[in-house]
Amino acid sequence: MPETALTPAVRDEIARLGRADIMVGIPSFKNAATIGYVVRAAQAGLVQYFPDLAPVVVNSDAGSPDGTGRVVVETEPPDYIEQILLVRPSHKLQRVSLTYPEIDGVGGKGAALRTIFEIAAALEVQALVVVDSDLRSIVPEWIELLAGPILKGGYDFVAPLYARYKYDGTITNTVTYPLTRALYGHRIRQPIGGDFGVSGDLVRHYLTLDDWTDDVSKFGIDIWMTTSAVTAGFAVCQTRLGAKIHDPKDPGSDLGPMFRQVVGTILRLAQKYSSQWLATRGSHDVPAYGFERIIDPPPLEVNTLRLLSEFHAGSLNLGDTWRSMLAATTAETVMELAAEAGRLGDGARAKLGIGGDVASTSATTLEMAEAVSAFHFPDDVWARIVYDLVIAARDPRPSLESLVAALVPIYFGRVASFVIENRNVTTAQAEDRVERQARAFELLKPYLVERWHAAETATAPVA
Repeated sequence: MPETALTPAVRDEIARLGRADIMVGIPSFKNAATIGYVVRAAQAGLVQYFPDLAPVVVNSDAGSPDGTGRVVVETEPPDYIEQILLVRPSHKLQRVSLTYPEIDGVGGKGAALRTIFEIAAALEVQALVVVDSDLRSIVPEWIELLAGPILKGGYDFVAPLYARYKYDGTITNTVTYPLTRALYGHRIRQPIGGDFGVSGDLVRHYLTLDDWTDDVSKFGIDIWMTTSAVTAGFAVCQTRLGAKIHDPKDPGSDLGPMFRQVVGTILRLAQKYSSQWLATRGSHDVPAYGFERIIDPPPLEVNTLRLLSEFHAGSLNLGDTWRSMLAATTAETVMELAAEAGRLGDGARAKLGIGGDVASTSATTLEMAEAVSAFHFPDDVWARIVYDLVIAARDPRPSLESLVAALVPIYFGRVASFVIENRNVTTAQAEDRVERQARAFELLKPYLVERWHAAETATAPVA
């Protein structure tokens, strides 16, 4: 972990607060439209469920030009929350909104959380809850659901368990869930969910680690938190939060940078913790806290034709890179799939009357998926691709960043196949397909282990 970069103003704020028992941290950037609701829910949760603990809400902002910090400060005061809940807390609820310092010139969610960690450690909190600033589904109960397992059950890390629409969470569904499960043996369904509970002990552990990178300063932070907790032996559970409703993201247009940062981080961590995952066999359930909720999350539109177009274009521009980072048979299979994506995509454009840029089409997800229904990207092929990247990351050439960037179009092809396969099923049925893919990762783990040992032998010095 980099040395503290807290500004004098932040240190003065910590000195003013003195100490706290429980803290809610909210990283933000240009979230003025949503953060007021998040702050109100956090304040209400702290007062309603933990009236005997000293609470604080900390907004760690990137210097938003839209007045995000002002909204936090001007949100209804804590005494108003106490009046509507008819609760008399033992301690005054404190609120802080600050601009976090960048880490070595790099800002992002991870840098915001680094500041939150340092404040939590300085205040000696027992439990830290982190929630996203664009949430539309958070309710006061979330604070209890994320902090309760720590304060009542002795857990150190509480991962979220959401009800998400079948096309939402594509990075989670295709990479972080199946790979974390196969590598470390923990079935943590949402290892990059964005909303977490962390014990004071785990916060202090995070601050001792020396594997902070530029990606961790951005969107790599969530998988870093999860993996660092699991590999250090901290007690981990999940908590049922119901639906997560936030700013929607189309995987073909919004998630490229996030994918690179998350996958780059998980690959680096796989190198660091290889001795642990090489010894891990199978996987086990992770305890789930909270009452199960039956709820239909809001739908999400996905431009399937754009995903297939990006996959095909990648084969034309990155074919040599794919062959260098994948096993020979896997690379050829990927090239064949990309060619098929191009053919089917061209046919679908003609059928749907789409000319020019597919990104501007008005066709629905279902219409596009039906038009390319013959496309199928097998689970085992995708698992081998991800495992080949773990091997390539041992000695990445020219760089890990370039390899992960080259994986993005293949990821688009895999997501397109998932959307096509699940176009006519419920979200619950689509979840069965996610589990099927996770089992494929587990079944193929011997392939990864064998390739890893072969790479170790090849690079071992000759006696």
